[in-house]
Amino acid sequence: MSTVARQFAHTLREIGVRYVFGVPSGNMIDYIEALRQEKGIDFVLVGHEATAAIMADVCGRLTGIPGACFATFGPGATNLSTGVGEAFLDRSPLLAFTDEMPDHLQGRTVQMNIDHQQLFFPITKWTTHMNDRNVEEIILKGRSKATADIPGPVHIGVPAGIGQRVAADARSSLDYLSIEKKRWSPLVGAQVRKIEQLWNKSEKPVLAVGLTAVREGIQDILLEIAEKYQLPVVLTPMAKGMFAEDHPLYAGVLFHALSDMVSETYSEADLVIGVGYDPVEFNYEDWMPRVPLIHIDSKKADVDTGQIPEVLNVVGGLKTALKEMLALEDKRKSWNIGQLKKRRERLFRKLTPNPGSFGPLAVLHELRQILPDDGILTLDVGAHLHLAGQQWRTPAPQKLLMTNGWSGMGFALPAAMAAKMCHPELSVVALMGDGGFYMTVGELATVKRLNLNIVFVVIYDKSLSLINIKQQKKGYEPHYGTDLNTLPDEPTNHYFGVPILRAIDLTTYRIALKEAFKLNGPVVVEAVVSANEYDELVLQSV
Repeated sequence: MSTVARQFAHTLREIGVRYVFGVPSGNMIDYIEALRQEKGIDFVLVGHEATAAIMADVCGRLTGIPGACFATFGPGATNLSTGVGEAFLDRSPLLAFTDEMPDHLQGRTVQMNIDHQQLFFPITKWTTHMNDRNVEEIILKGRSKATADIPGPVHIGVPAGIGQRVAADARSSLDYLSIEKKRWSPLVGAQVRKIEQLWNKSEKPVLAVGLTAVREGIQDILLEIAEKYQLPVVLTPMAKGMFAEDHPLYAGVLFHALSDMVSETYSEADLVIGVGYDPVEFNYEDWMPRVPLIHIDSKKADVDTGQIPEVLNVVGGLKTALKEMLALEDKRKSWNIGQLKKRRERLFRKLTPNPGSFGPLAVLHELRQILPDDGILTLDVGAHLHLAGQQWRTPAPQKLLMTNGWSGMGFALPAAMAAKMCHPELSVVALMGDGGFYMTVGELATVKRLNLNIVFVVIYDKSLSLINIKQQKKGYEPHYGTDLNTLPDEPTNHYFGVPILRAIDLTTYRIALKEAFKLNGPVVVEAVVSANEYDELVLQSV
């Protein structure tokens, strides 16, 4: 016979969970002990519950197996909800467990007691409880719901005091643990004819590729379609890596730095073909010209039909629909490929730092030179994200990790921790502004304890630069309420034992990066720069 805690640990391990991140509670110690005894799965202590959920989110993104995290009552659960909300809007599979009061105290006035079911209901795909009779069943259902269709988080309440109870015998075979992918049927004739009709009328279609396309792994067929018909491709930020930046048909990233230059291409389009386009990043009508839309995704387009004259939803498997597109009349469209090339070259020229300069552009440029192509860069929210989203050469999906559905500051540091734990063989860098760094700097103690070999690059511009830019755009007084100015004139030599390398110009930055990548363990590189570059490059994107 097995206890609830042992069955909890065993079932998580059977579905492929490698780590459970969290901050312990008295109730959770039974489960921590069970995780210790279960081979192939570990509990990982972090400094804050939001970190636990962000790390679980990123594990889910990188592996396709739900990440797992745990928090206690009340404040533990509300802290956790920040990362759970991120997984919800960034589309990551996750299992979030929280302590809950036993049945006889539900609804009573009790210290730390709030209704966790109501708390997590709007930010999860499913929220429920487990008990000593259904541990395996609930975890398996949770995994299925977290990974089905559009991935996302599931919340499971764990009543206090049941960890050492005898659990009901597990009834599921390993076959039941496997989750079948939904099989999409071929497109019906009416859909194909409508696609053909819009296609034949169009002279300048543009492909807009989004987050769902990353999950579906359609790079090869996307490239084939773009090249066959000579179609320009624009990406949403989280789809970076789906189409090479040096390809003649690459047109840029929507709503990031110099997005006004990207719009020079898509504003000429007479048809937009959304491929796995998830509006959680940007609504179609926020950027599209008033032209017809073919939306190819697992879910119908969420659009204001008053702003888009015609919408054709092709709902199903992306590969199925794209194969139908390959069968369309073999006719190249009328885009001026030479003009597209000139625009792309002009875009990247403006994103190239001036020789000898040391601003955010140089920080990114030099980092790209030293980070291997298979390395992973995690980005925090801020002006630098808009810059990197356009400038950073991303050789494959999931090599540039950001939050653009939830867009919460404090993402980059925990995301880098999770990326390194999932892929210890790869180089991992976290790039953040000073604002996001201050939110998560305490987790460097966790990084040091786990001895994770990560380079943390902090752009110190002494302000919340993205908010300054928005203040300027509205004609408000810039810098009011946004100046930080907390970097000491005399550098310290470590955070929680993590060494610091400070760079104040291009030469010292290059030296710092070379040294940082040689170290065996975590290191912080402080890049002290001016924020002036953002004014020209990012202002048009916010």
